[in-house]
Amino acid sequence: MDRQVSDSLSVTRAAGVVSGATLCSRILGFVRDMIIAWFFGAGMCSDAFFTAFRIPNLMRRLFAEGSLTMAFIPVFTEIRLRQGKEQALHLAWSAMRVVFGILLVLAAVGVMSAPVIVRIFAPGFEPLSDRYALTVVLTRMMFPYIVFVGLTALAMGILNGLGYFAAPAFAPLMLNLAIIGSALFISPRLAHPVMGLAVGVLIGGTFQVLLQVPILSRCGVLFRNGAGLFHRGLKKIAVRMIPTVFGAAVYQINMVIGTLLASFLAEGSISWLYYADRLVQFPLGLFGVAAATAVMPTLSRQAAQADHEALAQTVTEALSLVLFITIPAMAGLMVLKDPIVMVLFKRGAFDAESVRQTSAVLFYYAVGLWSFSLVRIVVSTFYALQDTRTPVKIATVSVAANIVLGVILMKPMAHCGLALATSMASVIQLVLLFRILNRKLGGINMKHAALSACKSVAGSVIMGFFVWLIAFRMIPGHNGATWGLLRALLLCIPVGMVIYGMCARVMKSPEIGLIARTVHHFIHSS
Repeated sequence: MDRQVSDSLSVTRAAGVVSGATLCSRILGFVRDMIIAWFFGAGMCSDAFFTAFRIPNLMRRLFAEGSLTMAFIPVFTEIRLRQGKEQALHLAWSAMRVVFGILLVLAAVGVMSAPVIVRIFAPGFEPLSDRYALTVVLTRMMFPYIVFVGLTALAMGILNGLGYFAAPAFAPLMLNLAIIGSALFISPRLAHPVMGLAVGVLIGGTFQVLLQVPILSRCGVLFRNGAGLFHRGLKKIAVRMIPTVFGAAVYQINMVIGTLLASFLAEGSISWLYYADRLVQFPLGLFGVAAATAVMPTLSRQAAQADHEALAQTVTEALSLVLFITIPAMAGLMVLKDPIVMVLFKRGAFDAESVRQTSAVLFYYAVGLWSFSLVRIVVSTFYALQDTRTPVKIATVSVAANIVLGVILMKPMAHCGLALATSMASVIQLVLLFRILNRKLGGINMKHAALSACKSVAGSVIMGFFVWLIAFRMIPGHNGATWGLLRALLLCIPVGMVIYGMCARVMKSPEIGLIARTVHHFIHSS
């Protein structure tokens, strides 16, 4: 089989594995958020928890979906290709010990500095208010989570570099299960029930690490006698990681900026932004993050071999595949935003006003879904090429744009303006990064990517129209009843998928063929 075709199948197959695991995690994540919304709604306790959780959760997304993995895999792959697997495993074991020590110190500093951290992340919280005091306590409780998530992220980089994708992708299930269990069984027994959620975060982090241990041991990473504390490759990883933290996580940084600015708005604004972001995270994690995770080892190998032609083709195919999936997902979220929010969250303390405000935010986040996803692929390519400076420079522009746009738009549009600012900043980042990458690789097949995108947009418009017709006819007849809305969604979503698939088939979208070949290859190789 041709090497490039093999790479395409490998990337698509790995993306399928990660997407499947992410789907399970995201479904459980929705269950988790439904339970939180039911018990805590959108008020002081939920604002405090989401602000406090945003800090260690930012670390999770920086590490698990960003800097540590992107900095580690290219160096790990290069050492494995040039010096052999044994040296690569020595690097992995050395990195495990060093990262563990650094994270312990960072966790201790975070616990002691919690009041300062909260003032930085939520400057709109009054220092003497109950909301501020509760946020400080929750931050102290959850900050040690970064130790667990850092080790899980490093394990993810090691296993992905060795071709294992399933176990790292399933790790987030542990966090969601733990928070759900804590909300149901620990929170009711506490004087401050919201603290039970913080306990769940720590329990989930512990099990995330434990899930990786058997596979790491089987691969020969753990318990390596004679391996030195420091491997020479660590310096290379550290040099790349510092700028990678910023360059790979602009979306997360911009979300934190949104939280910061929302602390000056009406009570509940932070919660509305959080719930809407969780809905956007579903397709983003399912397709954008999954594709970036799956393609990283292939990009790193092609970059290490200086095969820029193959690298450009891999990037083109990855971008087209992500657009093929995220554009209809974006259309679906925009058309069905109200029933989705109502089905998932409208119960208990989450009232009709919270539904209306969250739906409005979701629309503006959905506008940038395609861009959020493509940025992951493009940034991964820069780090595979071991170029850490360019993403940092462009990230600085994106963050500055988000701050300026957020301040301008939050006055007329409140929290919706913050969501729109995040989407617009992501588009600016993508355009600038893509132009530089196109020059760096000597020309990406723009015609192929543009044609594929146009077909995806056309199919999504047709799909969106028919889904809107079905939703318009079915949803009002049930007067907002949860089961009626759920039935409508269960009809709209598969019908939309069928219509989009038919449109793609008629327009001969190449991504249909790639997915079909991957499924065929998987069946015959099983």
